Amino acid sequence: MKRREFITVLGGAAVWPLAARAQQQLAKRPIVGFLGDSTPLAESERAAAFARRLHDLGWIEGRTIAIEYRWADGRSDRLAEIAAEFARLKVDIIVTGGTPAVMAAKQAAPVVPIVFAAVGDPVGVGFVASLARPGGNVTGVSALTADLAGKRLDLLREAISNLARLAIMGNVGNPLTVLELGELQAAARPLGLRLDTHEIRRSQDIAPALDAVKGRADALYVCQDLVTRANRLRINTLALAARLPVMHASREFIEAAGLISYGPNFPDLYRRTADYVDKILRGAKPGDLPVEQPTKFELVINLITAQALDLRMPPSLLARADEVIE
Repeated sequence: MKRREFITVLGGAAVWPLAARAQQQLAKRPIVGFLGDSTPLAESERAAAFARRLHDLGWIEGRTIAIEYRWADGRSDRLAEIAAEFARLKVDIIVTGGTPAVMAAKQAAPVVPIVFAAVGDPVGVGFVASLARPGGNVTGVSALTADLAGKRLDLLREAISNLARLAIMGNVGNPLTVLELGELQAAARPLGLRLDTHEIRRSQDIAPALDAVKGRADALYVCQDLVTRANRLRINTLALAARLPVMHASREFIEAAGLISYGPNFPDLYRRTADYVDKILRGAKPGDLPVEQPTKFELVINLITAQALDLRMPPSLLARADEVIE
């Protein structure tokens, strides 16, 4: 602010030294801790959507609000470290994505408002009492991950007409993955599909799991979480080498040479978390803000990957796709 404008705004009142006033404004500026469970590159669209919406709501980063970005790089242990750091920084709100990140934030900062962008089943994992009345200090936007497992299975069967043996890979250290596995088993049972589940907990488990799948499955279903997201290119590269079509939950995996994905638009989920942050900073309690559901879903198909697998995608499926990568 220029000196002339500064004096005009004050209208002749006593003027504090500029440095003292700046310190006071800085002290009052709310701090948001943004906990990304993957890498800055992988999270770039999500973080940008969140920041843009905050700006639209009148919050200017560096002036009226501070955002501390931290990245777990797909490591569960980093989630706890970052959450503890946010607690030491005394952030006003923590914004994060998946189930393990929210668990870490709740443990490290049990009274700090937590807004999640993509928890698959917030009631099922115990984060909220109900979608309408969350209670406590946690709320946000659900990703419906487990609920969409049956839909993904139907799409995969449409893409691969002779699907009889399905391999599943997921991080069983994530409670949501366990729920998703249960949904898949329930959906596959009446179809007569044979499921072969391969449990992982860390990046080092991925290659052995895919080695075990070679020649024993017609396709692979990957449960999305911080471990698989951070290793999505590696997973898809190994799957291609094993001649395995792969079903994923989000577009990011398809950009990294996956075959097909179906799920919510994740940047949109993060955009909507900014509305929660705005309401909480203006006095609302997290427990009074209902958990919202996704409103935008997208089916993405990578024809380049399909061609590499000598797989002809049905025209009817391509016609329904929101995006086809060629």
